[in-house]
Amino acid sequence: MMQIMAMMKFLLTYGVDFSSFVYLTSLMIPFIVSIIVPFVTFISVIFIYNKMISENEITVMAASGLSPWQIAKPALKFAAVLTLLHLILNIWIVPASQSMFYSTQWNLRYGLAHLKLQEGAFTKLANGLVVYVDKVSGNDLNQVMLSDMREENNRVMVFAERGKLVSTIRGLSIITNHGSLQIEGRNGFTTGTFDNLDMDLNLVENDADMSFRVRRIPTSTLLQTVFSQENNRQHKLTLVEICTRLLNPFMNLILAIVCTLVLLKSSLLRRRASFAPAMAILAMAVIMAAYMSASNMVSSLTDVGIIAIGIFIVLGSLLGLLLKK
Repeated sequence: MMQIMAMMKFLLTYGVDFSSFVYLTSLMIPFIVSIIVPFVTFISVIFIYNKMISENEITVMAASGLSPWQIAKPALKFAAVLTLLHLILNIWIVPASQSMFYSTQWNLRYGLAHLKLQEGAFTKLANGLVVYVDKVSGNDLNQVMLSDMREENNRVMVFAERGKLVSTIRGLSIITNHGSLQIEGRNGFTTGTFDNLDMDLNLVENDADMSFRVRRIPTSTLLQTVFSQENNRQHKLTLVEICTRLLNPFMNLILAIVCTLVLLKSSLLRRRASFAPAMAILAMAVIMAAYMSASNMVSSLTDVGIIAIGIFIVLGSLLGLLLKK
């Protein structure tokens, strides 16, 4: 819902049509799913097994000779399948969808799809930037007036017979032909004429994360660049993303084992274990908090390796406890 609300703000701010809004929102779904899968796994397991305990099905299974491991097998198979799907999602689907998301969002904000000039009207593109066009035919413009007052010491007025909107890697530009130019700066007032002039509208917002969004980088490229980066912040972001993509899926297995271990072991006690679900939820919260704190603190590949070893040690220990009669 928070993502959808952010998209609604984007829609209203940039005048995005509803179909583009739906498309952008759908591109966010794989990323959102990759975050909530471990919690969904835990909720599914605790719901089913707690229901079986309340209806005495677990007691009957244990009385018929089934061990906690045998009773927990369906949940572990379910978690194993989700772990595999989660890995596929993290390694391939999320980077591809996020790349499409940011590219589409950038085009809607700063590309030709965003800019719609009205004939015979002054169009405000940004604070201090106004364009007037007499006639518009697609991206071709006739009788163009552009006023750029965004910089106090560099005020620009452009008058041209013709112009053309073009999209570049910097954003939108207007290529004007046969016109005059007036510049008011620190050195005074300057005028001149031109045959061709490329005016970069410079509408791209200053965003430190625009040039480096690790979510959209393919996993193979991410693993290659982690050895060659010099910027500490980007290096840390890369390591955190690698940790998230490769290790987060294994939390499905850990949470499923923790849930079944707590519920099954407590259900076989002589007294009624009504506290078991609360204990399982507490254990889940502690494990996820510890994992997220550790993964966000990584500063080297050694740290990523230590976290991976820790996850597999915890996984092995929990399996050992579950197998223990």
